[in-house]
Amino acid sequence: MTRAENKQMKRFLIVKFCQINNFRLFAGSKGRRQPSLGHTPMPKISLTGWIHIAVVTGVLLGLWVHYNSSPATIDGFSSALGIVTDVFLRMIKMIIAPLVFCTLVVGIAKLGDIKAVGRIGGKTLLWFMGASFLSLLLGLVIMNGLTLGDELNLPMPAAGTPTGIDASTVSFKNFITHIFPRNIFEALANNEILQIVVFSVFFGIATASIGEQGKIVIKALDAVAHIILRVTGYVMYFAPIAAMAAIASITAIKGPELLITYGKFILSFYLAILGLWIILLLIASIFIGRRVIPLVMTIKDMILLAFSTASSEAAFPRLIVELENFGCSPRIVSFVLPLGYSFNLDGSMLYMTFASLFIAQAYGVPLTLGQELSMLLVLMLTSKGIAGVPRAALVVIAGTLSLYNIPQQGLLLLLGIDQILDMARSATNVLGNSIAAVVVSKWEGELEETAVNIK
Repeated sequence: MTRAENKQMKRFLIVKFCQINNFRLFAGSKGRRQPSLGHTPMPKISLTGWIHIAVVTGVLLGLWVHYNSSPATIDGFSSALGIVTDVFLRMIKMIIAPLVFCTLVVGIAKLGDIKAVGRIGGKTLLWFMGASFLSLLLGLVIMNGLTLGDELNLPMPAAGTPTGIDASTVSFKNFITHIFPRNIFEALANNEILQIVVFSVFFGIATASIGEQGKIVIKALDAVAHIILRVTGYVMYFAPIAAMAAIASITAIKGPELLITYGKFILSFYLAILGLWIILLLIASIFIGRRVIPLVMTIKDMILLAFSTASSEAAFPRLIVELENFGCSPRIVSFVLPLGYSFNLDGSMLYMTFASLFIAQAYGVPLTLGQELSMLLVLMLTSKGIAGVPRAALVVIAGTLSLYNIPQQGLLLLLGIDQILDMARSATNVLGNSIAAVVVSKWEGELEETAVNIK
């Protein structure tokens, strides 16, 4: 072999060696294109990146329309974009009911026995009640310190002035009876999460108790859950488009005065939300240590999605997968997360005391410490099971205000900015439920120390 041929052979072997190792490196990445030798692969934009781009685009588009269009054009623009947002939320909602049912039944059946269900359920509800109380108390303390409503000094409205919000729907009797479904198919059709949870608990326990026959049902439902999660992946491709439409619509209508007129209230609420995040993460760090940071990084896409669409439901299907990837036990995630969407709405809890005291201050209605504490307990009770109900937080607040002779008309002060406030509430609800699933998994000794793939 000549020197030239020898040199050519070495070059050939080096190239093949590099190709083989490149193949090994990228073989585990499904759908990832193998980079050719000598070329750096283009970085792939994650879902977070696309949603960030969509949010910025939505703000700029909304402001352009606000300043360059007539009121009629703005209304038409907002209505057109509302179709996009509604379609996306409908696609999400078509997934939620079957996913909650399948995952919860499978999760309960895999727990093994009623004692395990009771033990994990007790720990879950203990965390939920503690987090709800903390959120309500934080809103109460902050509003007593800031007294933002005092600046308005509004006169008491005439008796019988309509508010457009029915407060009768949050009575104690309605709450208790509404928990139990009259018809499971009606509950599934209406996405009544709390009713689905109740039926799923009974169904899961019964399925686990019949032995081998039950395993057939569990295997089938487990397969259905995986199919629905694949459908979720398809739906999530539309998330950035929906986020852009939602942001552009509200910005076009309100414009920059949205933040100018209600700037102090919005800023205070967002700072309170940030404080709640810090407190919840610090408490979580007691149980899982420094893994709170990887947890936030793992669910950041879902937090941003809930924020931009003002719907925590939009994040629910994908959140199950992300928490399992983080290391949470699938059976615990399947049990805790559906319950959390009915019982653990931390962002909504904070907003309820925040808004209630703001309205009381605006009309000069004095409340004693005892009344404020009783209000806190009333809100904790009447707020359970409100997930998926449009403007549910406002309905609960309306029912509570009437108990303390606070004008319900004060809710009209907040309707104009409720969309902006709901964005923060929804994102917080996602974070709070994620922390609950992780902490309960840790309590049960089923939180795996897996490496988290941060995108």
